[in-house]
Amino acid sequence: MATAVVDDQQPHTLQGVIDQKTLKWVFCGGKGGVGKTTTSCALAIQLARVRESVLLISTDPAHNLSDAFGQKFGREAAKVNGFDNLSAMEIDPTSSMQEMIEQSEQQGGAMAPFMQDLAFAIPGVDEAMGFAEIMKLVKSMEYSVVVFDTAPTGHTLRFLSFPSVLEKALAKFSTFGRSLGPMFSQMSSMLGGGNGGSPDDMFGKLESMRQVITEVNTQFKDETKTTFVCVCIAEFLSLYETERLIQELTQYGIDTHAIVCNQLLYPKPGSTCEHCRVRKAMQDKYVDEMLDLYAEDFNVVRVPLLTEEVRGSQKLAGLSEYLVKPYEPTQA
Repeated sequence: MATAVVDDQQPHTLQGVIDQKTLKWVFCGGKGGVGKTTTSCALAIQLARVRESVLLISTDPAHNLSDAFGQKFGREAAKVNGFDNLSAMEIDPTSSMQEMIEQSEQQGGAMAPFMQDLAFAIPGVDEAMGFAEIMKLVKSMEYSVVVFDTAPTGHTLRFLSFPSVLEKALAKFSTFGRSLGPMFSQMSSMLGGGNGGSPDDMFGKLESMRQVITEVNTQFKDETKTTFVCVCIAEFLSLYETERLIQELTQYGIDTHAIVCNQLLYPKPGSTCEHCRVRKAMQDKYVDEMLDLYAEDFNVVRVPLLTEEVRGSQKLAGLSEYLVKPYEPTQA
């Protein structure tokens, strides 16, 4: 996996990610509660300034995009207020398989029991097939770049493993299912299912998914098309999860060369707040560790803790400036 060439004398920003016009997929992820959603929204806003069209997707079951922008988003892409070329949507990767099962049942087909077995045949395959449906939908929209606001680290890593898992699973299911096709057709006829939910329909859909996943899998491992922005705060557990995430991304072959460290304290000169002093000393220690570990190959972007809640397009746009222009605390 290629790494960024980082100049230690230059301030670290996400400008390189924003300027990389070949990028198609940008992931933001990290430990829960570190500001992934805020970061992904801010990054999407910056990308919307230089790209023709940007789609921001939440794959976290605890959706926060609606809260962040102060407008309701759902499974259909909708324009973000104040932007002509930025859209957002919130989706649940676990729902698509269940919908396929329910659709088969409603059509009176005999495939529903088989679909149910298929859903539990491989751990996580229901989420993986939901992922495939997401990617089919996103690819049909043809946005110039897609930003993923992902679930916490463990879910994110599972999400990124779906292409490989699903590619193997669908190939197995397709081969197995087609060999049993005549039996399913006979069962469907005996149960009065007619043509609803026929094996050919279902396996055709699985094959279509497999093709999409094969293509996406290739693109995710292409550093010119995909990158992952790790989001953290300056605390031990967050730093630990960031290291775990980076190691896993490296194993998956997914490019990552940027870390956003949120919620950093910069007390005003002359401040007598003991809590602030102690907290900043702790943060400084972990920021130094982060720079020792990653500064050579990563851009470590430092974002300050603000005194007001960051909600709505205007405040998110303001925060987004810290991704491209380093925060400069007032000097004593």
